[in-house]
Amino acid sequence: MDKIKEIKAFQVLDSRGNPTLRVVVKTKKHFGFAIVPSGASTGLYEAVELRDRKKAYNGKGVEKPVNVINKKISKKLAGMKVTNQEEIDLELKRLDATENKSVLGANTLLGVSLAVSRAGADAKNKELYEYLSELFEHKKKPLTMPVPMANVLNGGEHAGNYLKIQEFLLIPTGAKSFAEATRMISETYHMLKKIIDDKYGVNATNVGDEGGFAPPIRTPEEALELVSMAIAKAGYKRKIRIGMDIAASSLYYENEYDIGVNFTAKGLISYYDRLFTKHDIKSIEDPFEQDDTDAWSEFMKTVAKRKRIQVVGDDLTVSNPTRVRKAVTNNLCNAIILKPNQIGTLTETLKAARMAMDAGWEVIVSHRSGDTEDTYIADLALGIGASQIKLGAPCRGERTSKYNRLIEIEASLRKPVYAGKKLRF
Repeated sequence: MDKIKEIKAFQVLDSRGNPTLRVVVKTKKHFGFAIVPSGASTGLYEAVELRDRKKAYNGKGVEKPVNVINKKISKKLAGMKVTNQEEIDLELKRLDATENKSVLGANTLLGVSLAVSRAGADAKNKELYEYLSELFEHKKKPLTMPVPMANVLNGGEHAGNYLKIQEFLLIPTGAKSFAEATRMISETYHMLKKIIDDKYGVNATNVGDEGGFAPPIRTPEEALELVSMAIAKAGYKRKIRIGMDIAASSLYYENEYDIGVNFTAKGLISYYDRLFTKHDIKSIEDPFEQDDTDAWSEFMKTVAKRKRIQVVGDDLTVSNPTRVRKAVTNNLCNAIILKPNQIGTLTETLKAARMAMDAGWEVIVSHRSGDTEDTYIADLALGIGASQIKLGAPCRGERTSKYNRLIEIEASLRKPVYAGKKLRF
């Protein structure tokens, strides 16, 4: 009853109005689906998407991957048990043995891999997060609700302003539950909107791809003042901490970092130190270019250690077990972003998460800027015991759907635990 009978792919739209894949997997009695997200700010070592490169949809169509799934992968996987996730993912990797999934595309493989896991959960009559916990061999009970990280103010690739740094995030570590954390984020988000409206006018409160505001500001200091003011006025000082995603790989030119002012790596380390002293920043993502490992290492040994900062690898690690192992061996960070579409299969995603956790690092499951109404990452974060989840602002349906899914799960658990107090900061 749990053998794959049909795999079908469709071209649908993501939150930016670009094509993406919806994949459906069926057995005789069971069903699973997945809709694949897409990033705008992508790392050099990230697995690549397969796109049509034709006139339709400005070259971004996905009819090629649809055909690959419907005509090739569906036949190859027919008859395999949906509960044999690792075996199925291994077969997908055999179909595309390249390091970056450049033959069939990470989007092609991922859609199938995630849909199979949903069908597997259905076959075992489990909630998706319960099934993922089983696959991950997550032993901790009870399951812990992750701390949401909300991108509420944007620059860089996610905005149309002059601010070079990509994200400024709210991290409600002081909440007692995920539902309360969501309320704290929402109240602070609306307070930030009012502050921006009063200072810059109503046009400055338009939102970007991830629901964050993009007012006409230029410097990180301006952004941090706005976010700090919103937190204080909402009444959550020290209960909501601040995170930053620098996305430094996109700011690196000829051995210098352009964040509005040019810095060497050494100068940038000192600059971050000053920001941490002035503002309640407790997490910083991709503070340096993905191959500037000397800077990552020096930062970890000095400023991050002294000020107890969560240093997060994204472009550095790209959810790739090989890249994560290198970062662990060289102590380049102490947390990773986990995005399944960076690597292409669920099994590889879980392997990267396990490596990070075994090293004592935090794992942050993350959305993408081009996301969908699929709430898969909410179940993934809970199932593997990730301490945090990046969901975007409490705005736009593809973001709020993940908040709502976790609120629903929390309400169904007997004694839910919230991860806020367990974070290193």
